[in-house]
Amino acid sequence: MVKLSRSRSRRKKNKHPPNPVSLITYLELQRARIEEVLHRLVPQETAMPPTIHRAMRYSLFAGGKRIRSIFCLEAARAVSPEPVPDIADISSTLEMVHTYSLIHDDLPALDNDDYRRGKLTCHKVFGEATAILAGDALLALAFQVLATLPHTPAEVRADLAAELSRATGTVNGMIGGQVADLEAANDSLDPEKLEYIHRAKTAALFRASVCLGAIAARANPEQLAAISRFGENAGMAFQVVDDILDVESSREELGKTVGKDILQKKVTYPALYGLERSRQIAAGFIAQAKEALRPFGESAARLQELSEYLVSRKA
Repeated sequence: MVKLSRSRSRRKKNKHPPNPVSLITYLELQRARIEEVLHRLVPQETAMPPTIHRAMRYSLFAGGKRIRSIFCLEAARAVSPEPVPDIADISSTLEMVHTYSLIHDDLPALDNDDYRRGKLTCHKVFGEATAILAGDALLALAFQVLATLPHTPAEVRADLAAELSRATGTVNGMIGGQVADLEAANDSLDPEKLEYIHRAKTAALFRASVCLGAIAARANPEQLAAISRFGENAGMAFQVVDDILDVESSREELGKTVGKDILQKKVTYPALYGLERSRQIAAGFIAQAKEALRPFGESAARLQELSEYLVSRKA
């Protein structure tokens, strides 16, 4: 967890009035906002060399709810009642990193998936070599954006980059979680191993999503610790629900191949605990996430709603 080098006094609790916009409408509005930012930041398909930019944009704009970016926006709002400079650009980096991870996860050497969000995966359209490079390029672009934020002080940019790099790395980060996932199998199911995989592979980026928003809003250490607990527990709930949907849903609903966890002997919560107990575990993670938001009061109302959405979704 990032420890800010600057000392800040505790902010007054934000007093945001209840938002009259429904959660579904809000999600669509924010998704459109993030899409606009991504279109601006990612090179156009005509930029040289065009093939890599077509591949990057193909996967980045293939759909998705932009939930990690929205978590970032709302975490900033929970910490600060004032607009946060560069927050839209900061939030966009999470979608770049998330898409990079999906492109690589779908490769034949990893999960070997042909469909993602109802469309052919990047390597099926552009070939494996270009897909690998497209993922690499999106990861590089994310850090370029953070390093060049026009209205954010250098020390804050450094904190943002450090937080995101930890979430993508090998120690309790996405790459470490992916390696552990590759090495695990149902014949060696272990609760501690399962939790490590999910915390590193999925929850780490959710934690980074809210921490980036909080850091940009100049959260004090107590606020940052609370928002970090929220993000990690919300991310765990998200992944447990993903495990459940792989058993219960259909390709039409999810937009990707279902049932592969079982076929590939993946370590999952349903495989270890069964479906009903997995639902209870997801609910428990969300309860912990919501408890972490208590210090923020009404300013975190949307984050509370978003956490509930994570466990009620069907795709």
